[in-house]
Amino acid sequence: MRVSILLVTHNGYGRDLLDTVVQTLGFCPLHTECLAIGQGCDIDLQTARARDLLASICGGGGVLIMTDIYGATPSNLALRLEVEEPVRIVTGLNLPMLIRVFNYPTLGLEELARKALSGGRDGVMLIEPGTGSTA
Repeated sequence: MRVSILLVTHNGYGRDLLDTVVQTLGFCPLHTECLAIGQGCDIDLQTARARDLLASICGGGGVLIMTDIYGATPSNLALRLEVEEPVRIVTGLNLPMLIRVFNYPTLGLEELARKALSGGRDGVMLIEPGTGSTA
């Protein structure tokens, strides 16, 4: 049983990241859904939608929920979810993080959450101008 992914982000950010990764890899290795949270949304309605999405993707391997900013509406919504399936929530979603997750589709939930963290952290670098070297 593979882990499923739920991206809960502001506006279409999650969908844009997912589309970019799928275009880059040529396929989507894990069942992934996106929930776009707009400005001034009805949080109770969006929470109900998130629960429905979770129920539709739960496959026994757990769900990795990734949100864009800790403390903002998407991550707060993710924290409100109560599900029976094992869930891990990782915030700070970025493109390197999502690519890293999709490169390890056979890992379990805990290991995949750690890959998400390392992808996000290791994908942020300061490049020194004119040298091509990272600092």
